[in-house]
Amino acid sequence: MQKTKKAYFCRNCGYESPKWLGKCPACNEWNTFVEEIVGKATETVVGTSKQSKPVKIGDINLQEYRRIMLADNEMNRLLGGGLVAGSITLIGGEPGIGKSTLSLQIALQQKNLKTLYVSGEESANQIKLRAERLGKTSENCYVLAETLLENIFIQAKEIDPDFIVIDSIQTIYTDKMDSSPGSVSQIRECAAMLMRYAKESNTPVFVIGHITKDGSIAGPKVLEHIVDAVLQFEGDNNYIYRLLRSMKNRFGSTDEIGIFEMTGTGLREVSNPSEVLITRHDEALSGSSVAAMIDGARSFLIEIQALVSTAAYGTPQRSATGFDVRRLNMLLAVLEKRAGFRLAVKDVFLNIAGGIKVVDPAIDLAVISSILSSTADIPVPQDWCFAGEVGLSGEIRPVNRIAARVSEAEKLGFQRIFISKYNRQTPELDKFKIKIEYVSKISDLSRKLFDRNSSQ
Repeated sequence: MQKTKKAYFCRNCGYESPKWLGKCPACNEWNTFVEEIVGKATETVVGTSKQSKPVKIGDINLQEYRRIMLADNEMNRLLGGGLVAGSITLIGGEPGIGKSTLSLQIALQQKNLKTLYVSGEESANQIKLRAERLGKTSENCYVLAETLLENIFIQAKEIDPDFIVIDSIQTIYTDKMDSSPGSVSQIRECAAMLMRYAKESNTPVFVIGHITKDGSIAGPKVLEHIVDAVLQFEGDNNYIYRLLRSMKNRFGSTDEIGIFEMTGTGLREVSNPSEVLITRHDEALSGSSVAAMIDGARSFLIEIQALVSTAAYGTPQRSATGFDVRRLNMLLAVLEKRAGFRLAVKDVFLNIAGGIKVVDPAIDLAVISSILSSTADIPVPQDWCFAGEVGLSGEIRPVNRIAARVSEAEKLGFQRIFISKYNRQTPELDKFKIKIEYVSKISDLSRKLFDRNSSQ
């Protein structure tokens, strides 16, 4: 009886070792080695079977480089202007975030394109029920419930689809490997075979991938290197908005994001996120302000909500939703040291409305304004907007692409925007009709907000 051969693979980079190692010598990560069964040595599929010859770069015909326009405008923009023929795109995200819903919508929305939706997690009846719930159908969408990759290729050859959706890569396996589906070696081999098929047949492939608890794509890191584009789904299951962020794109920019709204009939495109992320209150409320932020290449406005109250048990609490709590502590220390506000004995709670996670430092000015408004219990006018970074010395620092932020505020009818005085030299600001308030320090901001030097 032939003895089963086993080896250890790094889950992060795919490094193979005959014995278990605590630290991977390739990527220097700890406790990432897992034991897997290794079959007979097979040829690694990393390229096409046709023999390639070098050609001069000037002789390459760019007419062969074509894009397929999808029915989803957000996806077209994320992919750099459409789906490139022969490309392979990886979509990752947390469980329940909407990966399968998005991929099925993409397959069903293409009325003039023949699509093949392959599911290793659901049966054909379950997919049909989900399609009816989405309220979409297509005569050109074929559904295949299969996990063996060789069978998928046989069916794809017969159907000859315009593009394929694989849901998900962790459930697909190949006979060339003896390890179980979802293992490092299976994911690596299946991804390489899918890449080979996409390049040879010039058929684009969408691949759904699970993520680990730390937010990275499950499987070896080589999976992200093989694919042409990596799209990351972000959002909170408690909120209806989802962000699709381009982490890698060989055929377009990685500065793009797409915003979707989760509804009972699937994901709906949000063409103007500013209008849905800002709540128009019937009366002015303290602790609320609007920030002009930029995520990727898009500029939009978000609502910042703050609540400052006396600590009930002597130990103040600091809590932030959608914002880095360490940066919140830094801004509170700046207010305490540079502006004289006594916040060391106050509970401070901060929330980014809509469940959006923000890393743009330009919202610092809006965060400070919300905290000051809640502390003094004086509302900020609803038609005021803020865009500026706060430094440790209390100065208001300039931010990039200020003209795009001011333009977005003016387009939505805001009457006044507060920015750093160091942005005054920007020539594009002269063309706007919105009133621009230039501030240099936190004291200037509090004076203009409340028409006096506030102290608490």
